[in-house]
Parts: sequence; structure tokens; C-alpha cells
Amino acid sequence: MRYIDLNKPKKVFFSGIGGISMSGFALLLSKEGFDVSGSDRSESDVTRSLEAAGIKVILTQTADNITDDIDVLVHTAAVKADSPELIRAKELGIPVIDRASLVGDIMLSYKNNYAVAGSHGKTSSTSMMILVLLEAGLDPTVNLGGILSEIGGNTRLGNSDTFCIEACEYTDSFLKFHPTRAIITNIEPEHLDYFGDFDNEKRSFSRFAELIPSDGLLAVGACIKERTEIFKNISCRMITFAGELSDSVCNIAQSSDTSKASPASAATFETSLPDYHAEAVSYNSSGCGSYTLYKGTSPIGMIELGVPGAHNITNSVGVAALALESGIPFEAIKSGLFRYRGTHRRFEKKGEIGGVTIIDDYAHHPTEMEATIKTAKSLSPKRLVIIFQSHTYSRTAMFKEEMCKALSGADLIVITDFYAAREVNTFGITPGDLVKILKEKYGKEAYHFPSFGEIEDFCLENCSTGDMLITMGAGDVDIIADHLLGH
Repeated sequence: MRYIDLNKPKKVFFSGIGGISMSGFALLLSKEGFDVSGSDRSESDVTRSLEAAGIKVILTQTADNITDDIDVLVHTAAVKADSPELIRAKELGIPVIDRASLVGDIMLSYKNNYAVAGSHGKTSSTSMMILVLLEAGLDPTVNLGGILSEIGGNTRLGNSDTFCIEACEYTDSFLKFHPTRAIITNIEPEHLDYFGDFDNEKRSFSRFAELIPSDGLLAVGACIKERTEIFKNISCRMITFAGELSDSVCNIAQSSDTSKASPASAATFETSLPDYHAEAVSYNSSGCGSYTLYKGTSPIGMIELGVPGAHNITNSVGVAALALESGIPFEAIKSGLFRYRGTHRRFEKKGEIGGVTIIDDYAHHPTEMEATIKTAKSLSPKRLVIIFQSHTYSRTAMFKEEMCKALSGADLIVITDFYAAREVNTFGITPGDLVKILKEKYGKEAYHFPSFGEIEDFCLENCSTGDMLITMGAGDVDIIADHLLGH
């Protein structure tokens, strides 16, 4: 049943309105004429911005917040069934839906729905896609899982039939969406606290791809193992993409079209090229890449990026592939990709102090961590210092070896207490376990301090001119970067 129709404004209450995604949809509905209010547990920059936009925010979550004139209550996955707000809403007969159902309802109001999914690279790729759509004059409505300065936040209300969203697989949220065109950047073990095992996660991505109609389009990373099997039941057309082939970790061997393979690629990979890839890649002094985009063996044109890292080369090729196959002119794609300068907490330069460059990055999965550290080292700092806050006990327990391998690329590592998020530590994992692996297996200089204050003091005493310090993780570790810079 559809509860939200943009053509029929209602009174909507958001339980957990301070979340990055929930706040964006609250703003979107408010701009569309809905009567929007909501609650959260504490005040933040997000809640203050909502209030500045005329949205009522209650900083307690009690049954009294729910009145019988509310038409729909929307909640995040973090709000449990025993929430007093949800209980009261059900007592009053008010429809209760989760955020994913809200998104699905909203997407039904649009004809062209672009969705970007994948284990990693979703936020960056979605941001790139948004800017390409804007450069093409398509005036999209968008929602993003990060802050994009070019649109002044994470949500933009357009005036067209085009919608673009970052599609997260956690709790199968994206299965309630209605994509007509999609990117799946990669599929790796992630969110196994929900999926249970990798096979279940792959099945979820399969089901997502199957949502795309027969006249739609799916662009998938050539690095996705078993992609032929994973996407065997889709009805839409599928294309593949990769970054620079000489550096690619992609399993290109699974491409089924061997007609495009050049002798060089055949010698290297004993297989065919993906549908789209990058060649002649180079990097400037800031680590930002430029390359020639190829379709098969045919060059299309040069693309220059404003963000660093080889992973962003791959992200941009995926966006360019989907955009070109959707009829968007190459010049708009080129301009949109160049315009992208990163989102909040994605290799974000926070500033410098005492000759030390301070970067903040959201990386919390080993693959993301490795990409961030590789990007940092390409800039040749005197020393690379990582302050790492692991996100959830389950992820840390599962990937501790892989996390430490990624972190071993740094010169000095400080492990914070873990960011528990939704979990209780039933896994017996501690920060000391990571420190021990880093010291004994990799011979690294590694420490654990239980408080941010101790970590800040340690950094001020031990970092020197020419060093690069990265606060890394999906929790609140960025506070350390802000404090070091006096913010």
C-alpha cells in the first residue's frame, strides 16, 4: 500500500528525524507542502537546520509526541518496535512505515529513477551521478547519504521527472525502491550482522537488480565475482565497467563478450574488456586522476577528476557508463565529474596545524580503508598517521585481520574504543586485539587510548611537520580532527 504521494500532502511525523537521510526526506516533504515534524534523542547541527527550515523537532521520544491528527509515522531502522512513539501510533491507528518504504513511495512519483548501490563507493558515485544529471539540465530530485556542498546538503528538490538516490542494502532497504536505472559498484561481505552470510547478501543484490524493468539499465562493476550467476534473472540490459585495467582488482574474466578483447588485454587478463574502462590514467600533485574513457576498444574522451584516489577513477567510469547509455551527452558527463570535489567525510581535508595535514574519512570496511590509505600514500607524506575507530563489534570481529592488514600501510596507528552503534559486545573483541596484531604480525607502532582527549594529546606530542593524520571510521572519530584544529 502506498502511504506517501507527493501530489497529496499529509501530516507526517519522523521518529529519528535527526539522521542524515531522514532529515533529507523531512525537508523534501516539507518543501512539497507536507506538514512535517519529528523527534530525536539529542540536538545536533541537523536538528537545528531542520528547525531553521520551519520543521518542528522534539528532543525527546515519548508517546505524548504522537497525536491523532498525524497521517503517517516514518521511522528509521534504529527505532525498535517497543518505541513509545511507535506503540502510541499503532494504538491510534496511524500507519507506521520505515524509511525505505517512504523512499519507495516517493520514487513512484518519478519516471526516471537512478539508484546507486554497492558495498563501497555508493556516496561518491551517487554524488557524481547527481552532478552529471545537473550538468545535463535534468533538474533531479536527489537524496544522498552524505553532505554534498554543490547542492547545499544531502537533499535537493528538483522540478522534473528524474530522481536519484543512494541505495543501501542494509536490512534489505533498497528492495522497497523502484529503480529504472542503477549502478552496483561492487559486492563484498558487509552488514553480515543482518545478512548472516555472504550468500544472503548476494541474493539481496540479485533481488535489487531484478526490480529494474525490462526497458531499464544496470551498470555493474567488473570486479563483482559470480556476476553472471548473481544477475542471471534480471530483465533489463546490463553493462560492465572497471577502472584502469593494469591496476584493476576486478575479476574481468567473468565478462561473457570476448569480441572486444585486444591482444594486450588478452595477454594480461586472458579475457575480454569490460564495456567501459579507463586508460592512460595519470594523477596530479593532489592525487586527482585524469584518464581516457573507453567503450570497449574505442576511446570516447578525456575525463579529469577533482577528487583523489584510484577508487574514484572506477566510481567515475561507472557513472559515465550509465550516463552515456542513458543518452546523456559526454560533455555534461565530463563537466559533472570534474565539478565533484568530494562529500563530507570522504577523504575530506579538514585543515593543517603545525605543518600536519589533517584528513577525515568515513572508511570502516577493509576495502575502503585500503583505498583511503593508498590514496594518502600517493601524496607522499613524511609519515602517515591513522586514528581508527572501528564501527560495530560484529564487523570488527569478522574483519580484524583484514582491517589490520589495511592499517599496516600507515606508519603510526592509534585505535580508539569501538563505535558500538546498534550492538552490544558479545564477540569478545577489544581494541587491544587490533593493537596486538599490528605490533606482532606487522611490526607497526600502534596504540590504544580509551578517550579522545588522550588521543588528541598523543597526536599533538607525536606528529610533526610533513605528517598526514587521518581520522578514519564511520562513528564520531571526526571529533578528534575538529578538536585538533581548534573547532
